[in-house]
Order: sequence, then C-alpha cells, then structure tokens
Amino acid sequence: MSEIKSRILELRDLLNRYNYQYFVLDNPSVPDYEYDRLLQELRELEEAHPEFYDVNSPTNRVGGHVSTGFEKVVHQVTMLSLGNSYNREDILAFHKRIISEIDKVEYVVELKIDGLAMSLVYENGQFVQAVTRGDGITGEDVTSNVRTVRSVPMSIEYKGRLDVRGEIYMPKAVFERINKEREKSGEALFANPRNAAAGSIRQLDSKIAAKRGLEACWYHLPEALEMGIQTHQKALLFLEQQGFKVNPLRKVCQSIDEVWEFISEIGEKRNELPYEIDGMVIKVNDLTAQLALGYTAKYPKWAIAYKFPAQQVITRVLDIFCTVGRTGKVTPNARFKPVSVAQTTVEYATLHNEDFIKEKDIRIGDEVIIHKAGDIIPEVIKVVLERREADLKPFEFPENCPVCGEKLHRYLDEADYYCQNIDCPAVIVTSITHFGSRDAMNIEGLGEKTVETFHREGLLNNVEDIYRLKEHKDRIIRIEKMGEKSFSNLVKAIENSKKNNLDKLIFGLGIKHIGAKAALLLAKSFQSMDRLMQATMAELTSVNEVGEVMADSVISFFKDENNAQLIASLKEQGVNMEYISSETYTSIFTNKTVVLTGTLESLTRNQATDYLNRLQAKVTGSVSKSTDYLIYGADAGSKYHKAVELKVPLLTEQDLIAELIRVGLLQQS
Repeated sequence: MSEIKSRILELRDLLNRYNYQYFVLDNPSVPDYEYDRLLQELRELEEAHPEFYDVNSPTNRVGGHVSTGFEKVVHQVTMLSLGNSYNREDILAFHKRIISEIDKVEYVVELKIDGLAMSLVYENGQFVQAVTRGDGITGEDVTSNVRTVRSVPMSIEYKGRLDVRGEIYMPKAVFERINKEREKSGEALFANPRNAAAGSIRQLDSKIAAKRGLEACWYHLPEALEMGIQTHQKALLFLEQQGFKVNPLRKVCQSIDEVWEFISEIGEKRNELPYEIDGMVIKVNDLTAQLALGYTAKYPKWAIAYKFPAQQVITRVLDIFCTVGRTGKVTPNARFKPVSVAQTTVEYATLHNEDFIKEKDIRIGDEVIIHKAGDIIPEVIKVVLERREADLKPFEFPENCPVCGEKLHRYLDEADYYCQNIDCPAVIVTSITHFGSRDAMNIEGLGEKTVETFHREGLLNNVEDIYRLKEHKDRIIRIEKMGEKSFSNLVKAIENSKKNNLDKLIFGLGIKHIGAKAALLLAKSFQSMDRLMQATMAELTSVNEVGEVMADSVISFFKDENNAQLIASLKEQGVNMEYISSETYTSIFTNKTVVLTGTLESLTRNQATDYLNRLQAKVTGSVSKSTDYLIYGADAGSKYHKAVELKVPLLTEQDLIAELIRVGLLQQS
C-alpha cells in the first residue's frame, strides 16, 4: 500500500511541475501525450484507492463539481477598487499628493488586465478557497471553478496562511475561438473577454469552467508587510517563487516621468498583447509608505489606475427615436449600424436632448465617430461631415409625446422636454418599474416586461395598484409565464416591501433630482413621511448636500394632490412611513480598530466580524501601531507575534463573547 501511495504522490508532484512549466512559464518540458498518460495513470490509482483522495490533485483540474449556488464569503482584508486617472495631468496630480506626504518615492507600474478580480487563500501550503471581489467586503466562493484554472498552483512552499489577489481572465485567442463555436451552435455570443471570464467563473458546473481556457495573473499580497516583505516588487517576486503567474510586463520607476514613458510604451503595443488591458496601475513600491499613506473610504491613496483613451470607430446613424422616462422626460436616442467598440457590439446611444443633436448637427443617415465614455457608455463624438450625403435633413424634435401624443413641454431653465400627461403609458410603466426596482422597494418579479403586461391587462395603472395585485389572482395566473408559483412569489415580494425603510420609499417615488443618497439623507433628517411632506424650504436646505433645486422639487412633489393621495393610499396598504435606525451598541470596541487571527471555536470568523461591526468597531486584516485590539484563537501566527511586538492589547475569543453578553448581543448559555 505504501508503494501505491508513494506513486500517487510522485505522479501528483510530476504533473504539478508540468502544469507550472506549461501554464506559468509557457515552456513545456514533456509532450502532451506523456502528460495525458501520467494523468490517466493517476486517475486510475485514485479511483482504485479513494482513501488517498486529495481535493487539490491534478485530476480535479477538469472539474465535475456541480454547485447549487455560491456561498457568500467576507474578505479578511477588504478588496478595494482603485481611483482612476485619464491623462498625464491626473498622474502628475497623484504624484504631487504622494510627495506632499513622502519625501522620496519609487513606483511600480503594471498592466491592468481586464478580467475578474479574485482572492486566493492558502493554508499549510494548500489551496483552500477562491473568492470573487464582490462588493469588496463580501464575495462569492468559486473555489471549484478556479481550481480548473491550470496556472493556479494547488500547493506552495509557504506554510502560513496566504491571501493572494489577482485577476482571472480569458485570453483573446480563446475568446475568439469560443465565440466561433457558440455562433456555430446558435448560442448567444459573449460580449467581451471580461464578460466571458466572469460568466465562466460563475458556472454552477465546474466542468464547463474547465473547458473555457481561463488564465490568471496575480499582483497583490495584502499581508506582505506582516511577512517581512518591504516592497511591492519583492512581494511580486515572492509570488513568482511560490509558483504564481505574475505579469513580467512591469517596471520599477524612479520618477513620474519614467512612469509616463512606460505607460506610453505599453499604450503603443496594447493591441498586440494576447489579453485585453484597459489601463495601467501605478503603485508606491515601499509597503511601509503605503501603510502611512492609508486609504480613502473607497480607494488606497498609494495607488491609481490610468485608463487608456477610449477606442473610436465610425458607424452610420440608421434612426433617431425618442423614449419617455418615469418623470415624463423625453430622451432622443440613436440607432447605429452595429459596430464593435472596445470588444462589445454597439447599436444604440443616447443623444441626451435637442440641444446636443443641434450642436453636433446629427442627422439620420450621417456617419459618426463614436466611442465608449470611460470604456462603458457609447457616445457620439462628432459627425464625419465630409461623408454627409446632400439630401440629409436636420432632425426635428417631436412636438408631441411619442407614446401618448400629448403636447410636450420644455421648461425655460432646462434642456429637456417632458410629457406632462400623468396617464401616459410610458410614464406609468417606467415609474412603476422604478418603484419596484432593487435600489427602491426591491420587489423581485416586477420588472419592466411584467409591468408592461400588467398595464396592458388593466391591472397596474399607478403605484398603489401594486399592493392590490393580490386581489387579481385568477386573472394573473392565466397570463403567459405567470402561473401559481410566480404569482405567489410576487405577492410575497410585494408584502415584504411594506417593511422597507423610509429612504427606499422616498427614492421609489421618483421625486425629480432625488437619488438614493439624497433619499437616505432626507429619511434620516425627517424620520417620517409626514414630517418630510410638511418640510419648508429652510428645513430642507439645512440638510447637508440638499440644495434649493432639490428642496423645491420635494416641495412641489408633495404639493401635488395626486402625490398626496398616493402617500395616503400607501399608508392604508400598510407601507412603512418611518425611518428605522439600525440598532447599535456601545462597548470597549466602539470606534476601535480590531484584528482577528487564529481559529475561533464558538464563533465563525464571519460571525465575529459581524458582531464587531454592530459594536461599531473597524475590523481590519493586518496588525499595525493603530490596532487597538487583537482577538486571537487557536494556532494564531504572525499577526499574534506582531501584536506582541507592538504591545497591542490581546483578547481571547472568550473575552469577545463576554463583551457580547454584557452589551446584550448574546445570551448567557
């Protein structure tokens, strides 16, 4: 038996080495036939001897795990995004901010691969977890799918806990091959390599992910300083030594001029790269300096992304048409001859308003130059006048609503036209859809298509009708694609929406100029719908970030008898009209910086973090002089020793539990 185990271990070691040579070094040392023969031998031995199963065996690279969903995971160290820059002046401004705090600075400049941000976790030298960036605080566990990415090492020499950050991406050649295959089989094409990579990683069946030819590149070691690594460049070298694929196209720069030269150099050969990049990343090399520079609420102050100028292409305007939004605003849009821009097919773009069309003199039939603003939103830059045909006529903005036919109105101080017919079907559908949207009342199942259908059926003519849908079960279940289950789920979502906090309702009402953030400010300031409805101009403008235009919009909205009646109706239906403050607790952890380390016995790491957040603590992933407490469990490692060295107060898991019991978050068992 020992000989079999030895052979299994030998084969795994050989195959892992061949994987590394092929997928990381791009320098295979054996023919594919030899690799396949050894892999088959290992597979047969493992099947015959399941007692030697190892989740990180090379045989598991082909996938086969079918998940029912992706578990949410809280990152031990938050995965922040980067602030953006778009020109040399932005880069110089970033440099000026850095040198105002640090006398001498060295930068590392890297390529910003356009993929899916990922965190890998290793324990005792073994790969244990892969988590998507998510919102930066919480991501999704996609371990089974990332295990199929051949360049990701399943084992490393370093035996401590290791968190590695990087990007999963799809090479251009693979993207083109897969889209050709999908086209032949009649499947929808992927829009771009990034979407293809993200879709592949989120496949429930890891066999599908394994066939997608994904690659990976790793660029960040969040706890490098705790490991005794002093610079970002040395952290990247450490990752290379551990077998991670790190992009060799990077440069350590001694000046900001050298940074810009490297950016320009890569920009010229951007299209020749085997993968998509949407920019470059500039980081302060010294990790102690990074720590001193710190973070804003969203971004690290020691790094910035430079975004390349958007790609520009020429296409033809096939049509200009107008749509009506929830406020009645009429927006002109262009339909183009389909064209590829920044790896996506573009067919439509907003033309904003009548003045925009007149200023650029855009006509149906014109050839125009378009790009993607910020590489995201299609936008018309200008008309190619030398290609204009003689008989093209200027576009005339409609005088009447394209949906209901009512006369349009343009306010003196605005560039937009509005349909003021409150019974306009477009206004009704878009306003009801907005009310039920995720950032508003979050009524799942009440999307635009469903609202359109219910409006045609006479079931939804205003917002308050949403809460009467439960009375029309017999009619609704007969509608195509509805049925008993869909109806039941919809009614449940509608009933749940009644419990939403006041800010969700305010935003859902669609008050002009009042977005989600302003709605929250108003809810917190006035605490109830009644108080908000009675608020004066002076009271409204006293709220931070609420100006006269917003205040006037709120007052005008609630002066309207129809809107006052809407609020009264929603009250009768049981919709919450009060702002419910989140319950908070005061403890020794309030406003303190806390680090968790080691294995906790009574609480999971996520539970402990959640409790600390409710105690208004700031939970971080690394120990520094600013750390107020280290809470440790079994097998505490480098963080514990660092805390002892810095004389940070040490607490056990039982100390934490005792404090939770004292403030009433936990009950004494």
